[in-house]
Order: sequence, then structure tokens, then C-alpha cells
Amino acid sequence: MEFEDDAALHLICTERLGEEAGGRFAATARRGFRLERPADGAPATGRCRLGGPALLEPGTPWPVHDGMPLSLLAVLDTDALAPWLGDHLPVRPGLLNFFQLDPDVPYEQYAKLDTSSPAMYRVLPADPARAVETDAPGPATRYPAVPVRTEGVVMLPDCWDVEDEDLPFDRDAHWGAPSLLLDTMEGLNGNTADRHRAFGWPDTSYGSPVTVRDADGPAVHLLQLAGDAELNWGWGDAGSLYFTIPAGALAAGDFTRAGAEGRCC
Repeated sequence: MEFEDDAALHLICTERLGEEAGGRFAATARRGFRLERPADGAPATGRCRLGGPALLEPGTPWPVHDGMPLSLLAVLDTDALAPWLGDHLPVRPGLLNFFQLDPDVPYEQYAKLDTSSPAMYRVLPADPARAVETDAPGPATRYPAVPVRTEGVVMLPDCWDVEDEDLPFDRDAHWGAPSLLLDTMEGLNGNTADRHRAFGWPDTSYGSPVTVRDADGPAVHLLQLAGDAELNWGWGDAGSLYFTIPAGALAAGDFTRAGAEGRCC
């Protein structure tokens, strides 16, 4: 769920859920970004973009899975995002490159690849002062470079990313927290569906959670990519791809533990 500012988010939560449950739900808010194509000559945000060459430090091996080079999907410039994220970004990883196994090969060849492995997705950080544009080796798909402008927003988890213990609720009236939110946050749940977003919370309007929890709490959402006709990519019927990282791994700057999942109708 996406809101323009903290005040609007808190007001809606308490109006719809009451002071206790609404306050606790509002406390789960995270800062995030809309990723939009610049309009009217507006500049991109730092070096953020979709597609294009990767921005890697010299000598960094291009990521490979099952003998195939991965394809670069996006780059986030976290130095440009850090002022809005604040404590939501406990480290300064510089540039983050997001990859997926998506080779430009015949289907018969693609069908032989291991597409069930987490290794088909990768997130590689790079020092902005040392990073250079690096073209993908064939047969990785090379998407056109699309600079993006970011707009800071505040976000709440959609209903399927909320656990029952997160909120106080009347068990006689509601089956659980997801049902409570579906009932009371109508019109807001899933309002980032079919959009490109960074950080904050992912859209889970497909009816299944994306955010895994461990001893450090919910995983941190890094990037949500929707189908995009201009880039000619998609993930099933009206699907999206979500990159996340365990909170402890992000705090340690360990992006080898980042992963991704796709969801579609």
C-alpha cells in the first residue's frame, strides 16, 4: 500500500482500524520509491535506470547460471536514494545491479536450463567511483536503457504480507490479519500492482506473500518490476518480479543472500 506521506498513512490506518490496531499497523510503514520515466525533460535520479549495460567495478565477473550469462534488468543508485530511506538503508552499497536468467535462445535450449534455482537471480553492488558500463555477453538479453526518476513515498505491507500476530483484531469477526485488511483497507491494498517500485513494501495482490521472515524480522524489499511493453519483458499473465534480501544480510552488506520471486495471475 502506498501513501504520499506519514500523516496520510497514519490517519487512514487509525480511521479504518482504530487507534490500537491502526497505530500498530502504521508502525510497520517503510519508505520506498516510485520508479517513473522522467517527463518534460526532468533528470533521472542519479544513475538509476531499467535495462542498459550493467555498472560494475573492473574485474567483476559477469554473473552466470547453468552456463548462461544473466541479463541486466535494472540499476539502483542507492547514494541518491539514501537521504529519503534513512535508517531503512543501514548500509551504503553504492550501485545495485539486478540480474535474471533470461537468455535470447530458442525455447528448446531454454527448457533445458535449471529455472528453479535461486541462482538464476543475482544482485551485485558496485562502487560508484569505480563502476564502468559493462555490456552483457551473448546470449544474454540486452534490454534498452531507460533512465528513471524516483519519487519518495511511504508504504505499508499489503494484506498477504501481514501475519496475524502483527495486529490486534477481533477473531470472532475476522479470520485473521489478511482478512481484516481486505475488509478495511479496500481501495488501498494492492495499489502498487503493475508498477515499478523500489524499497518500501512489495505488492502482494496476487494472494500470496513475498516477504519471508526470520529472526531479524521481515525481509527487506529491494525492487519490484512489472511487465513493461517498451522493454519487452514480463513475468506471466500480468506478473511482477520481486527482489528481497534478509534484514540481517542487508545490515551486513551481504547481497549474495538477495533473491527474487515472480508472481502472476
